Amino acid sequence: MATSAIAARAPSPVTWMVGLAGLMIFINYVDRGNLATAGPLVKAEMGLSNTAFGLLVSAFFWTYTPAQLLAGHLSQRFSAHLVLAAGLALWAVATILTGFAGGFVSLLLLRLLLGLGESVAFPCSSKLFADHVPAERYGQANAATALGLSIGPAFGIYVGGMVMAAYGWRTSFIGFGLLSLLWLIPWLRLPRNGVAPHASTNRCPPLLSIMRRREAWGAALGHFAVTYSFYFMLAWLPLYLVKAHGFTLVQMATLGGIIYVVQGGSAILFGWLPDRWIAAGATPNRARKTMMAGGCALTSVCMVAAAVGTAPVAIAALLVSGVFSGMTGSNIYATGQTLAGPCAAGKWIGFQNCIGNFAGIVAPAFTGWLVDRTGGFSAAFAVAAAVSLSGVFFWSVMIRRVAPLTW
Repeated sequence: MATSAIAARAPSPVTWMVGLAGLMIFINYVDRGNLATAGPLVKAEMGLSNTAFGLLVSAFFWTYTPAQLLAGHLSQRFSAHLVLAAGLALWAVATILTGFAGGFVSLLLLRLLLGLGESVAFPCSSKLFADHVPAERYGQANAATALGLSIGPAFGIYVGGMVMAAYGWRTSFIGFGLLSLLWLIPWLRLPRNGVAPHASTNRCPPLLSIMRRREAWGAALGHFAVTYSFYFMLAWLPLYLVKAHGFTLVQMATLGGIIYVVQGGSAILFGWLPDRWIAAGATPNRARKTMMAGGCALTSVCMVAAAVGTAPVAIAALLVSGVFSGMTGSNIYATGQTLAGPCAAGKWIGFQNCIGNFAGIVAPAFTGWLVDRTGGFSAAFAVAAAVSLSGVFFWSVMIRRVAPLTW
């Protein structure tokens, strides 16, 4: 009897899967954000211009973005569980080797390898969630990944910044890469026979069928609008705080960490809130669109405040923007998963993430060019505000109704 009671209280395999997926996204964003945190040290050591550094940050997305389509296909064709494990092993090795990079070219090649490995993260996790998590709980499941993508940068910028200040930037890359490999131990031991997929009566559509849907383009372009300001911040926040406001490396690490912790707390709240709203009778259309369109509009306001305000106003705006980034982060994949359904979720999120993550190519490099051209960050914040505002149209108008599509 006691054994049965303990077993009843034990987390289910699906709960473990969601938790480990959130941890994987945490690792993903620690490893991809390390270069931005190391920016002041790497630029000084290697004599890089702002434009060259922006290219290094954006190079990650040169492989990450197009590989989303391949990752979406692999997640539907093979075991998403094993594809995810292979991708993490690849990006962990790339992170370790970055600690031994000798110059611009080697850093560039390793960023390309890192992007290829990390490309599996969201298509595979979305396929697993759509297979095993009830649709009315997508928000809470995706809150785990949204928390990971918020706390990952917070941990990376704070702990990574402290390690870099004490031991140098190379030690941070080697250490974080080795720690990343430890995730494979619980993931490969996860009892997959305890997470049987949902049955689906829909025929699984080819990628071209997905690309013909207006809703897919609305979600993809809306994804771009959301992630532009996120990647702008992820790539340039450390240098912005150090160069524009004179923060020390330790002060930068502390404030940057706080901004991402705020985003993580918001991700939990806004993952839970729309699910509860739906349970109380709201349609997924109303709940998800409110989160996405509202988050885009309010993020735009924060970017404007950072562009035109004084230093205290800009810092306050960046802190508040973390709240609205969490609002969109917990619902951006839940919306795509709802529209696609279990049989198409991997390919859909692969396509959505592919278009959306062109922001990762554009934002860091364009920001570097703008900063070199204007001598400051105001124009870069203004561009981020405009792009965020466009998301209101894509999420609320271009997507006519957030509901499962028939394939």
